[in-house]
Amino acid sequence: MFKELAPYLRQRAVLLTVTHVEEDQIRVNVIPQKLREGENAALTTPLTVTASAEELDRDLPATLVSFVGAHLGLKNSLDHAKAEMGAAAKAAQAEARSKSKTSATKAATKSEVTKAAEAPRSTLQTTREPARAASLFDAPATQAVTTSDTDEEEEILAEAAEEDQDRGENPLDDAA
Repeated sequence: MFKELAPYLRQRAVLLTVTHVEEDQIRVNVIPQKLREGENAALTTPLTVTASAEELDRDLPATLVSFVGAHLGLKNSLDHAKAEMGAAAKAAQAEARSKSKTSATKAATKSEVTKAAEAPRSTLQTTREPARAASLFDAPATQAVTTSDTDEEEEILAEAAEEDQDRGENPLDDAA
């Protein structure tokens, strides 16, 4: 019986209780102890077996082997899952950092491109003629009116005049 418990005892303490229940029945409790607070409760699931002394001598070692195997397998699975989750969390953090660095790099590159695009303009401005003092005789530049704008205005005025003639109205009569 202790040979079967030995692998489990290397990892945690186990409380054994043996109690006489009925005339020929004995109850054996194998209770794993917690190593630290917050530990998964599945790792401390107890085993209780009630049987006669002969049955316990015959079957308890095999039962303890499966109990210890299940607990060790569960511990290994939990440790493996925690390790995978930790690795996934680190990978996600690294990816998030690289994305933020990439977006910061893109923003910096965009800023550099903008500065580079503005740089030739500033050199063009400095190569122009030096500014002259304004004179009273200098007139501001007027925008040239395109013929299409003029044509549209004339059409609108012509339509308005036709409508007034059709109605028999004279805009000068309204003013008087």
